[in-house]
Amino acid sequence: MEIKSPSVDSGAASGDYSPETGRPSSDELCKKFGWSVRMDHRFPETWDSVCIPRLKQIGDLLPLFIRYLFWWFKTWIVRRVKPFIDFITLNGKQIYGVPVGGIGSGSIGRGFKGEFCRYHMVPGIYSYDVVDANQFILCVRDTKGTVLYQKVLSGVGKPENGNLSSWDWSFNPCDGHYTGLYPRAWYTFNIHKLNLVLECKQVSPVIPHDYVDSCLPCTAFQWTIKNNSTERRIISITFTFKNGTGSKKDKYGKCSSETFSTACDSSKVKGVALQHMIEGIQTTYGIGCLEKKDQCVTSMNQFDLLHGSDLWLKLSQTGRLDTESCSYELTKGETGIAVNCIGEVDPKGMEEMIFTLGWDQPQIKFKGREWTHTRRYTRYIKRTNNSDSACEIKPTTIAIQNLAAHCILNYKKWDQAIDKWQLPVLTNKNLPAWFKSAIFNETYFISDGGTLWLEYDGDTLPKTVTKKEDLRNEFGRFCYLEAHEYRMFNTYDVHFYASFALAQLWPKLQHSLQYDMADAVNSKDDTMRLHLFDGHRSQRKIADSVPHDFGDPSEDPYLKINSYLMHDVSGWRDLNLKFVLQVFRDWKLSADSTYLNDLLPICEKVMKKSLEWDQDGDGVIENSGSADQVSDTYSFISAILGYLTSVTVSYSHKTYDTWVMKGVSAYCGSLWLASLFAMIDMLKNSTDFPNKQNLIDEYQNTLDRGKVSFHEKLWTGNYYRFDTSGSSHGESIMSDQLCGHWFLAMCGVDDSEIFPKANVLRALKTIFENNVMKVRDGTMGAINGMNPDSSIDTFTMQSEETWTGVSYALGATMIKNGMTEEGFRTAEGIYRTVYETIGMGFETPEALQHREKYRAIGYMRALGIWSIMSAIKSQ
Repeated sequence: MEIKSPSVDSGAASGDYSPETGRPSSDELCKKFGWSVRMDHRFPETWDSVCIPRLKQIGDLLPLFIRYLFWWFKTWIVRRVKPFIDFITLNGKQIYGVPVGGIGSGSIGRGFKGEFCRYHMVPGIYSYDVVDANQFILCVRDTKGTVLYQKVLSGVGKPENGNLSSWDWSFNPCDGHYTGLYPRAWYTFNIHKLNLVLECKQVSPVIPHDYVDSCLPCTAFQWTIKNNSTERRIISITFTFKNGTGSKKDKYGKCSSETFSTACDSSKVKGVALQHMIEGIQTTYGIGCLEKKDQCVTSMNQFDLLHGSDLWLKLSQTGRLDTESCSYELTKGETGIAVNCIGEVDPKGMEEMIFTLGWDQPQIKFKGREWTHTRRYTRYIKRTNNSDSACEIKPTTIAIQNLAAHCILNYKKWDQAIDKWQLPVLTNKNLPAWFKSAIFNETYFISDGGTLWLEYDGDTLPKTVTKKEDLRNEFGRFCYLEAHEYRMFNTYDVHFYASFALAQLWPKLQHSLQYDMADAVNSKDDTMRLHLFDGHRSQRKIADSVPHDFGDPSEDPYLKINSYLMHDVSGWRDLNLKFVLQVFRDWKLSADSTYLNDLLPICEKVMKKSLEWDQDGDGVIENSGSADQVSDTYSFISAILGYLTSVTVSYSHKTYDTWVMKGVSAYCGSLWLASLFAMIDMLKNSTDFPNKQNLIDEYQNTLDRGKVSFHEKLWTGNYYRFDTSGSSHGESIMSDQLCGHWFLAMCGVDDSEIFPKANVLRALKTIFENNVMKVRDGTMGAINGMNPDSSIDTFTMQSEETWTGVSYALGATMIKNGMTEEGFRTAEGIYRTVYETIGMGFETPEALQHREKYRAIGYMRALGIWSIMSAIKSQ
């Protein structure tokens, strides 16, 4: 199959796909290739995160279990702080669709039936409640004023708790349809008895290479009403929203609301702002609507959330909400707000109504509360009044008002920019249809990964790499969680895979993250702490080492890095190498010599540290036989708890740590050789680097020795063995054995002198034949480990898992090496399992198990699918 290179940042604008050209519209293409289901859809299978490990996998881990249990009790029960990894795991709800909001300012999830759910309003911490009061309501009248239809436009049905009992929840979900193609979604409602079709197009400002609007906490809802009848209809759509996130805590705080109105070109934007507190953070929600000619917008700044009869009665009487007052205050309790648009639609006619949702959280504090951070969007959304409201309004209401006006003025531009990004992929006939959905929908994690985009503050993580201003002053600081339930920011061993999304779509954010990481390498924290795995005590962060993460939101990220305390991560073999390789990749893509020269000294520093791990001088670093590569000790904890109790438990967050490597290993060895190659190339292209030629010669000599030793010790003739431990599991066929080659190949360099082409192809074929095709008939990606006899490697829980992001990376490696069909087949298994079989789309887990289990929902590494795009573009 020939794969033509679809450019990510260029391509035809939406106008090129008009009916005049005889080609489908952009919306039609999105609906064709996006993830589409009816609102009554049920998934074929329901998996869960409860896994009882095999007896042989438990081993001698009781000391770890005891230490973890004491730590968990002290953290959660005594200190009342949620552990960054909790043995009480999350199960998927099989409800999610494309979330709303831009990048790094909080996010609100949406369900494919119309729900507003999964709120990220507290930095790094999610609330998973579905809020019944957050809805769209349709009221239809004839020209005589008779109500023909009044229902909530939702496929969920009546709330089980009995709330809002006055509302009609009887919309038939089989008459609703959903399509999601991040960052847009389409909700279609067919009202057959009235011959009406309503479509809500949801557009969020997530735009590659845009660093202004992409950070805005807002979304536009473009409602299109098609009246296919022969009668004129009066259409009224109402958008309702309540304070909080749906938790029990919503009722204990103070709420206040204000209406707003502001000019928007020749029209007006009207709406309501709702001020309240969420976990001690001042938050304002805002809903608004464009008031066009022949349409009337009214609002309601409070309504009854128990029965909802006050709002429902007004709609049934007049179809509108006559604003009662400019403001409303409630000293304690919950309240709802609403905005309504009403207008006429001609027979066989069509009209649009435009609504917005936004929120304002200008400053945040983490649970440690030692530092106040400012969100990036505040740079662009002003708090000065430009309102024609009859009342004086608060600064936060002004911000909401300006946000709503900006959203309505610009959402069509966002829509066109997203078309420009996506249409070259959607129209590429050489790409499989499922991939066109997967590549964009997996990108949801960029905005819904506990993501924060903050103004840069050099005080929280002292600036040491360069004394001059760097790009962080202009583009801000970026961080995201390892997973929704593994709450550590910028977990670096996992970001290594996920970074291909940032590097291609928002490279300045990737560079910003790397500058932060470089400063973190130089930092130290002498605080002594107990490591749960072995009971040893060590410093939280030693100088000249790449940290595991930037911190836990329950502490103070950037002030307290390395929240992961299962192991002493200063000895991990992969972290240093992954920093070097990312600097190399970023420089190759950007040709930014300033970036290279600023970060190369840090690369040299961590490479010198890594050289100490070559114990026999053969040019390849060794693993110690402990968890010194990317790790996942939580697997250990889960294993013990799962075996000893019936509690729902999870495993770890690391990458390969229960799967212990000893001696030379394929995984770390390939990363090491790739890093040597990268250092040589970067040094050759650097300016004024001290002792440059001697360093080049030293690294070249090490590489020459290392590649010989690597192949002699690991190559079996068909694949690179797991390690040189001499044990039976050391012969395992690891799906990630070519990790170093994968990364270099995605950088577009020829590494055949290190990883011979014939060996790479033979190893990939072996992996495909065994790890892919011999597990669930090749429909679940690549399992991490297989024995040479084609049985699943059950040495550890991790070896018998399939890691979603690793399978995407493996698929990219195959495609880059000409095995296009096999590469897409490998990656397709992940997408089809996650999105179509088990209903875990938009919360892709870290791991799938062939025993119908999964682990760690909402995981970062699945962004590694963007390495497939790197492979396609480089062909």
